[in-house]
Amino acid sequence: MAITYDMEIPSSIPADKMFKAFVLEGDIIIPKVLPHAITSVKTLQGDGGVGTIKLTTFGEGSMHKSVTHKIDGLDKENFTYSYTIIEGGALDVFESISYHIKIIASPDGGCICKNRSIYKPKGGAQVSEEEIKAGKERASDIFKKVEAYLLANPDA
Repeated sequence: MAITYDMEIPSSIPADKMFKAFVLEGDIIIPKVLPHAITSVKTLQGDGGVGTIKLTTFGEGSMHKSVTHKIDGLDKENFTYSYTIIEGGALDVFESISYHIKIIASPDGGCICKNRSIYKPKGGAQVSEEEIKAGKERASDIFKKVEAYLLANPDA
């Protein structure tokens, strides 16, 4: 049975700017703002659109060395992005892990990042709430670090 986790993170950054930094330029910006956590993101095949396969390499001390993910959806007009982990990471315990991100404009000129994570454990695998919560906190931390980077570098 799949475990679904939803979270919303508010930001003062406009939706279009956050989508550009977090999704479209995330391969460059995220390793820059979290060098200890993510050392690199490389495109293995594709042009950055749907079907593209990317390799994310994690820093020393991370639970996993790397993950490979495939982009399932990318809508630049509606600020949506979805991808599935296809290799590495926690796939020893999970059949699949997918993420669905939607960044929506908020009335104050900022945005809200809505993130849905869907974890499908392998038959018989036990997954603790703590493990899921830790993943959720990492995702929130990445978003907040990108936000801080944009606030410190308004021309980025």
